[in-house]
Amino acid sequence: MTAVQTPRQAEQGSARVERRRRPVTRGRILLHVFLVITSLVFLFPLLYAVYTSLRPYAETAKYGYFSLPRALTFANYAHAWQQSRVLHFLVNTLIIVVPSLLLILLLSSFVAFGLARFGVRGGKWLLIMFTAGNLLPQQILLTPLYQAYRLWDDQNWVVEHQAFIYDTYWGVIAIHVAFQIGFCTFVLTNYMQTLPHELTEAALVDGAGAWRQYWTITMPLCRPPLAALATLEFTWIYNDFLWALVLMNTGDKRPITSALNNLRGEFFTDNNLLAAGSVIIVLPTVLVFVLLQKQFVGGLTLGANKG
Repeated sequence: MTAVQTPRQAEQGSARVERRRRPVTRGRILLHVFLVITSLVFLFPLLYAVYTSLRPYAETAKYGYFSLPRALTFANYAHAWQQSRVLHFLVNTLIIVVPSLLLILLLSSFVAFGLARFGVRGGKWLLIMFTAGNLLPQQILLTPLYQAYRLWDDQNWVVEHQAFIYDTYWGVIAIHVAFQIGFCTFVLTNYMQTLPHELTEAALVDGAGAWRQYWTITMPLCRPPLAALATLEFTWIYNDFLWALVLMNTGDKRPITSALNNLRGEFFTDNNLLAAGSVIIVLPTVLVFVLLQKQFVGGLTLGANKG
């Protein structure tokens, strides 16, 4: 018996046939060559770091970093793991990343739901302000924020003169939440505005309050953009070095990006060892992108097909 194809299966089959019949033109060849070259240029720093990390320092010192390898070894990774105290600084990073990520997504979804569903007066101007805040370079705020943190602790000392906000995890978390909540609010608001208003209107008729409309109806529909934003925010906060360096004085409290400083000597730096440490540190972000790749791509493209 011949299986009956559904309309979707028939459409996919015809699309595959069309792709097979598509002629190979000079333009398509040039396009693929351009894409391959662009990909190699983009991946070159990572590939070069991996290549350098696998070579002994004595070999690169004698033949140079761009010479063909005489021997490849994983000894640099073992030394980097031991000397940089990766696990200690990884815990510090998770202490900063996890609360920051939860607060950013929660607070931005609150604001986005209010702007998208209740027609707040001046909502468009508020979104413009959020967008403008993201365009502001963070570096120009280093000095005033540093002075504000120190002044706050000088005037509000707690038990045994312990810092309240400067040199604490909560101080760095507050900075990440303040800077990233605008971008997430902008993305979630635009996505929520594409959702059918009939859903919340039907819930309102059934007696559902604002919280139930938000938690049981809107948030489940926003899983794709939330997954995409979670992936981006995790990467950005994980890779941050600037704010932890400025707002933390205790080296053992700093995130994993500070672990590379333990691989630098006072008078000598082994760049092969430093490359191995960099590859180790970047692995968690690569793993997150690999595991959430489907949700990340879906979250970026799903909103474009609505409306």
